Amino acid sequence: MLSSPTHEITALLQAWNRGDEQALEKLTPLIYDELHRAAKRCLSRGQRGQTLQTTALINELYLRVVDMNRVSWQNRAHFFAICARQMRWILTDFYRAKQYRKRGAGAERVSLNESAVLSRGVGRDLLAIDEALKELAAVDERKSQVVELRFFGGLSVKETSEVLKVSPDTVMRDWKLARAWLLSELSGQKPDAT
Repeated sequence: MLSSPTHEITALLQAWNRGDEQALEKLTPLIYDELHRAAKRCLSRGQRGQTLQTTALINELYLRVVDMNRVSWQNRAHFFAICARQMRWILTDFYRAKQYRKRGAGAERVSLNESAVLSRGVGRDLLAIDEALKELAAVDERKSQVVELRFFGGLSVKETSEVLKVSPDTVMRDWKLARAWLLSELSGQKPDAT
C-alpha cells in the first residue's frame, strides 16, 4: 500500500475528520486502488472455490469505513490499519456464514511449511487463520496485530512500525515469531510443554 502520496491522504483524512464531505470524495480515488490490491491479495489467500469478489469486499469495506463516525483518523497508516482489521472481519464473517449454510461443515485444517508461512499458496482457510490470530492475541496482542496489518492490510514493515509505534526491527522480530507460532498452531504440531 505504498503508491499514493502519504501526506495528501493524511491531510484528506484529517479534513474528513473535521466534517469536510468533499475530502471523502477526493480521498476515495486515492485509496481505491490500494484497497483493491489488498482485497485481491486477501481473497487470493482464501478458500478454494472462492465466491466473494474483490469489488464486493471493497464495497462492504467502504460502507463500514464511511459509517465510522467515532474514528479520529491519525494518518494514512492508521487508516489502512483499520481497513485491514475490517477486511479480516468481513472475510471471516463471510466464511462463517458460508460454513453455516453448509450445515456446519467443519473447517479444513491448514498446514504451513516454515518457508512459506502466510504466502499466496498457503492460507487456504482464513477461518483457521482468524482463530489462530485470536489465540495469538490472547498470548501477545502486538504479534497478532503485526500479522493482521501485514497479511490482511498489506502494510510494509515501515508502515506497520508507524501504526504500532515500534521500531521496524521489532516488527520483523514479531513477524518472525508470529509466523513460527502460527505454523505450530495451524499445523497441529504444538511443541511439548516439557
